[in-house]
Formats: sequence, C-alpha cells, structure tokens
Amino acid sequence: MAAESGTQAIDRAAELLVAVVESARPLGVGELADGAGLPKSTTSRLVGALERRGLVQRAGDRRVVPGPVLLRFAHRDGGASLVDLALPALRTLSELSGETINLGVPTPLGVEHLAQEDSRHFVGGTNWIGRRVPYETTANGKVLRAFAPDPPAAAAAIRRRGYAVAVDELERGLSAIAAPVLGPDGRAVAALSISGPTIRLTPERIAELAPALVEQARLVSARLGHQDDLGVGAGFAGDEAMRQHRGAA
Repeated sequence: MAAESGTQAIDRAAELLVAVVESARPLGVGELADGAGLPKSTTSRLVGALERRGLVQRAGDRRVVPGPVLLRFAHRDGGASLVDLALPALRTLSELSGETINLGVPTPLGVEHLAQEDSRHFVGGTNWIGRRVPYETTANGKVLRAFAPDPPAAAAAIRRRGYAVAVDELERGLSAIAAPVLGPDGRAVAALSISGPTIRLTPERIAELAPALVEQARLVSARLGHQDDLGVGAGFAGDEAMRQHRGAA
C-alpha cells in the first residue's frame, strides 16, 4: 500500500507540474486543484514539495509558475538552454564594460546565478555561479521583483527605466545594475547584471552602461519568444541613473 501511495503522489505531482509548464499564464492553487480533480489541501502540499525542489515557484501574487530548475533548461526551437541563449549577451557586455556579468534566476531562497563572464580587473573578480543572493539588496533581485506578475509599488521607476541599481547594499563597495530577461508572458524569468567595485561603477559609468545592458536583455528575451510591447526602458536619462546610484530615486 505504501508503494502504491507513493506512486500515486508522484503521478499527481507530475500532473500538476505538467499543468504549470504547459499553461500560458501563472495558475492559482485552486485552479490546479480543479484541473487535477484534487482537494485544494492535497494540491497545496504537492505544490509545496515541487517548490522545495525548485521545480515550481510562487509569483508575486502567489500563483504558481515554472521554477529555477526548469528555467535552467528553458528551450526554444533550436534546443538551446537559457544559458546558451544568454551567452552572447554576457560576452558582449563583458567586452563593453570590463566588469563581471551574470545571469541569475529567481528561486524561493533568493536569486541564483547560473552563468558568468569574469571581470578583466583583479579588484572585484568574484565567482558568483551557484551562489544565491537576496532580492531586497541586489540589482538582479530588485529587477526580478519589479517584473513579477504582482510587482511592489516601488517598482514603477524600475519598470519605466528598464533596469535596477544596487549600490553598497549587498556589500559595502559593491555596485551592480541589472535588466530583466522576459518570457513570452512578460514575466521576468532571469536577470542580466553588471557588477563591480563602486569606485569604478560611478553614476556616470552606470548611465553609460545601462542602455547596452537593457538592449542585450531585450535580445535574450526575444530569443525566448518575448515581444517587447511594453515600452520598457524606452528612455535612458543619465541624471535618473545618477539619482538612483545616490539613493535618491
């Protein structure tokens, strides 16, 4: 009986996972329960198990979307993974900036870094791959929250600008800017970031790099099937970037 019960739980969890992956929009637990013909309490427990393993995650409105484990292997027609699709952007930004470039995805425990192009400088060279960082004190975390289905009110400026900035927040002397990689539904599935010492990522340098960062993130988004009709980051005002850098925006 125990083996049968375990097999049944696996089948049910797999059915829920398929429903989340194949849905064109985030689904609520109630919708998943109705679709699978399961009690809501049972569905909630199964979704929790999938979430702990990184197979699904809760969006800002608590609806269920594919998790970071699946995002690592998000495929388009050519069979390329998310990292493969983002690699040209990482290399372009690395050549342009000389700083550390990262691709990060949301997880329940923070932003996890999947790929990196190293800085050409000795100072500021850190391997972030596999590390998780908080949403609240990092540029990639802020931009992922800003482009979630239910963004906080403070995210309006980030959405209008098209990128987020974090200066001396995660660690004193470390600055970063990040732009969202959007999926077909407009939800941020990843973030591209440029990070380095605050002494090099000055307000002026951030203003210089922001347009290229947003453009490269748009290109990766297009490879994932996103059509940019939101006007994200349409204007790149240098004074706005500097105000954000100084904590005034």
